Formats: sequence, structure tokens, C-alpha cells
Amino acid sequence: MIHPYRRISPAVFVLSASMTLATVLALPASAEVVNLKANLASTSEVPPTDSKGSGAVAATFDTTSKKLTWKGSYKDLTGPATAAHFHIGDVGKNGAVAIPISPNASPFEGSATLTDTQAADLLAGRMYVNVHTAANKAGEIRGQVTR
Repeated sequence: MIHPYRRISPAVFVLSASMTLATVLALPASAEVVNLKANLASTSEVPPTDSKGSGAVAATFDTTSKKLTWKGSYKDLTGPATAAHFHIGDVGKNGAVAIPISPNASPFEGSATLTDTQAADLLAGRMYVNVHTAANKAGEIRGQVTR
């Protein structure tokens, strides 16, 4: 048993402190992975379309790496998709393209690393997905990305 009043030598103290620091630094950073979704409908387009099309996107966002990963599908569009994108924009308002979805045939999947501004917009609910067709050049179906 070590006597409670016995002093620890400086070398032992430094070695112990170094080992403790190395252990703390080796712990992985805790990343949050956020689950997201978007339900795509013609009534969500601005302005709404008469399409019978529908779709869905499931996504995850890693807050540490800022990587957005998605899988989606759609059906019953007026014709083949000519484009699909993630846009920055609030519900009921059109916004700029942020991330192209390519290829855009259903089903589709992909990933992108977001900028800080895009990440903030995504987590604040200011990003949507839409799918364009020849008959609906501005977008045929759309869905806001939510948690």
C-alpha cells in the first residue's frame, strides 16, 4: 500500500499525465447523424402541377463531415425525368439549385458534401427536392426535406 503522504516523483506524474492525455485524444469525435425525408408531390410544386406523379427521398446528414447521403424514387410522371435537384428554398417558394441529383432515373441515390451555408439551410428545413420533366420544366413533383 502506498502511504497517503508519499510524493509521486515528477517522472511518474508526467508519464501518467501523458498516458491520460493520449487516451482522451484517441476517443472518437461524436458525430450526429440526422435522418431526413421528403415526400414528393405535384401539389407541393410552386405553382402546383396536374401530375399524378409522386415520390419519396430518404437521407442522412453527418454533421461532422457535412456529408448528405440520399436514396429516392418516384413514379407516374408525365414522362422521363429531365433533371432532379436539391434546392434551397422555404415551403411555397422556389429557390436556387444547391445539389444536382445524377443520375436522376428512379430509383436514384447519391451523396454530396455540403458547404456550411447549405448545411445550415438543410437543418433549418430550407431545402427541397424536385424532379423536372419535359412537360413540367420548372418541376413536376417536389418535397421539402424535413427531419
